[in-house]
Amino acid sequence: MRTLEGRVAVVTGGAGGLGRAMGERFAGAGMKVVLADVQAEPLARTVAECREAGMDIIGVPTDVTNYASVEALRDATLSAFGAVHVVCNNAGIGAGAEGRMWEHELNDWKWAIGVNMMGVVHGINAFVPVMLEQDDEGHIVNTSSGNGGVSPLPSTPQYAATKAAVVTITECLYGQLQEVGSKLGASVLFPGPHILRTGLFESWRSRTDEFAKERPRKTPYTTVEGLEAQMKAAGVNIAYTPVEEVAELVVAGLLANEFWMHPRSERGDNQLLARTDSILNRTNPAYLRAVPG
Repeated sequence: MRTLEGRVAVVTGGAGGLGRAMGERFAGAGMKVVLADVQAEPLARTVAECREAGMDIIGVPTDVTNYASVEALRDATLSAFGAVHVVCNNAGIGAGAEGRMWEHELNDWKWAIGVNMMGVVHGINAFVPVMLEQDDEGHIVNTSSGNGGVSPLPSTPQYAATKAAVVTITECLYGQLQEVGSKLGASVLFPGPHILRTGLFESWRSRTDEFAKERPRKTPYTTVEGLEAQMKAAGVNIAYTPVEEVAELVVAGLLANEFWMHPRSERGDNQLLARTDSILNRTNPAYLRAVPG
C-alpha cells in the first residue's frame, strides 16, 4: 500500500496486547480503525481510552469462531466508515490443554482450530470479496507464530498446528490474489522475535460454552510467570519484544508490500535453517525445542 492515511483497518483480538498496539499504530498513521474482540468489556475500555486520546476508533464485539459474527463485523465496519482496506486476522488463543497430546480433550483441538485457524478463514471469506469489489489497494495480515510457523514447540500441539496452518493459508491467499490480478496484498506476521506480554496465556477466560472443557483441570493454567520459571529452569535467557515494535513492523510491511512480516533474529533464523536442513537431508527433527526461547 502506498499510504495508510484516511484508510480503514480492522483488527481482531483488538482489546489488548498486540491487537491494541496495531490499532493504535494504525490510528497514529491517520487510519480509521475497527477493533474486534470476543471480550466485550475489555474491548469497550480500550476503545474509550483510544477515543479519549483522539483516535478514530470503534469497537465491535466479535466471536471469530462464528462466521455470522465476523460478517456482522464487516457490516459494522462498512456502516461506520464505508470501506475497508486492511484486515488483521490477529485473534488467537492458547488451547490450555494439559498432558500429552494423545490425552488432550477434543474440545481443546476444536477451540484452537476455531479461533486460530477458522478465525482467519472467516476473516478472509467475509472481507476479501468486499475488498475486491472496491477495486482499491488493500491488504490482509494474518498473525502466525514462530511456534508452528518456523518450528513447533511439542508441548503446544494445538497452537503450533493451527499457527502453521495460518502460514499455508496465507501463502495460498497470496497466490490466488496474484492469479486474479487484484490490488490486494497478503502477509503472514510472526510476532517476536522474543516473548510478547499479551493475554494469550489468559485466553481460557474467553473460552465459550461451545468449546468448554470436558473435565476439570488437574494442574493450574500456564501463566507468563510460570513460563518464565520454566525457561529459567531450562537455562534459557528470557527476553521480551514490546508489542509496539511488532505494530511498527506491520506498518512498515504494509507500506513495503512484504509477505513475510518476520523480524530478523539469530535464534529464529537458526531455527528456520535447522528445520529446512532436516527436511532437505531427510533427518529426524532434532531441532525441536523443549521450551520456547
